[in-house]
This record gives sequence, C-alpha cells and structure tokens, in this order.
Amino acid sequence: MPQNDPPGFEELLAAAQHSACHLEMRDVYGVGDEQADFEHFLRTGERDTDPASEYWTPWVDLIGTTTARGVSVRRARIVSEPVTPYIRYEHAGTGVNVQAGEDVRWLPRRQASDLALPGNDLWLFDRTAVLFNHFAGDGNWSEPKWEVRTEPYVVDLAASAFEAVWDRGIPHEKYTV
Repeated sequence: MPQNDPPGFEELLAAAQHSACHLEMRDVYGVGDEQADFEHFLRTGERDTDPASEYWTPWVDLIGTTTARGVSVRRARIVSEPVTPYIRYEHAGTGVNVQAGEDVRWLPRRQASDLALPGNDLWLFDRTAVLFNHFAGDGNWSEPKWEVRTEPYVVDLAASAFEAVWDRGIPHEKYTV
C-alpha cells in the first residue's frame, strides 16, 4: 500500500547505497520549472547545456554527490518515434545528465510492446523502494506528485520493467532524434 507520509525523492536518493534507476515513459512533460527553458528551445532550437548554469547546477550537484558515494544512477526513456518536440528538448540536454554521472538509454516505443510496464514513471532505489511519479494529462505534476511503494511485488515489477527497458535501450551517445 502507498505510504501515508512518503519520503521525498531527495531523501530516497540520499539513502540509496547502490542504485537509483529512473524509468520515463511519457512523450510530453509540462513541469513548471523547465517551462521557460523548453519555450526557449521551441523558439530557437537551442538548449541550456551548461552544467554550471542556474538551471542545471542543482541536478548536477545532486547526481555528482550521489555517484561519488558509489551509487549507480541509470535513466531509461521509452519514446514514440518520430519524437515529440519535448523529447527533442530532452535529448538535446541529456549530455548534461551524462556529464553529471547518469547512464542514459533510449528505447523506441515500438520495441517495448511486449514488455510489462507499470502505469507511471518511476524511480527505483536499491531494489527496495519505488517512487512513482504522478502526472496530469498535460504532463504537469498532479496531486499527490508521487507515492512510495515498498511491497516486494511492486519493487519486483518496477525492477523487472526497468531492466527489460534497459537491456533493449540504446545508449544516449548512439541514439539520434
């Protein structure tokens, strides 16, 4: 069952000892903290790729601190092709994720048809806890923004889904949009 007062993402990441895996399955996100950067990308085709920028520094620092502790951070994205403008935007900035210490792979959606996948994007921590992200249809956060699950069958589902996507995924440096 969902926890009543679940820990947040940063708390779970700080507690991780071995791994943090992120599975993203949406073609469009509309979260407010990236809206201005995304709109700039739509207008100009340019993306902030400076790891020291105000936009990226908090994430780069968080992932750098995490990987320095020996925690592996992997991100797998399932995407429809041809990709949406938002996925182009994500792809354009993923080099910063990689520089920060993440390993990122992309899986075309047509190659995921026979995979059992959970209904929501997720973060899996040390194969002991899953944080499911909740988004509205427009890609913005919905309330509650997340739920944390620790039941073994839920963790196993998330882990098997992530690993199946990861095994088929194309490393970022080889995936073109």
